[in-house]
Amino acid sequence: MENILVTTDGAVGIITLNRPKALNALNSALLAELCDQLEAFDDDVAVRCIVLTGSERAFAAGADIKEMASQSAVEMFKSNYFAGACDRIAAIRKPLIAAVAAYALGGGCELAMLCDFILAADTAKFGQPEITLGILPGMGGSQRLTRLVGKSKAMEMCLTGRLMDAAEAERPDWSAASSRPPI
Repeated sequence: MENILVTTDGAVGIITLNRPKALNALNSALLAELCDQLEAFDDDVAVRCIVLTGSERAFAAGADIKEMASQSAVEMFKSNYFAGACDRIAAIRKPLIAAVAAYALGGGCELAMLCDFILAADTAKFGQPEITLGILPGMGGSQRLTRLVGKSKAMEMCLTGRLMDAAEAERPDWSAASSRPPI
């Protein structure tokens, strides 16, 4: 494994994204290794829970733009670039926890949202800044983000590229129709 570190602590499988020079940017190789290891932990009866984490500088700073730069919009659309990896991650049956510190941006934010729940350090910053590149979230981020933080915050984040810290992410969005305060 070149892009992830794998350990266990009792019944907990721990996967650490390990591309420090690229702030753990997601590329095809990293996602292939991640999916293979998640499936191995899912099949291992000794592992009862999986923790996915990054570094103190970044959980994952998004998709690796360098890897995608040579492809046209049509090629990216046809290849459905990270869809296979997203489907494999979503199919993991054991509890999957994202332990997020620092940046979880774009694909990194979407990777965290694929997990069953997110434990965020005070330093965590979540965002969908793809709009600043003239594109939209491509790994289901716009749908998952809406379910997690409400329509208003999700639209603002996707349409402006604004980042959200852990404290704000934890607060409910009472303006969302699905998140009315209890009466």
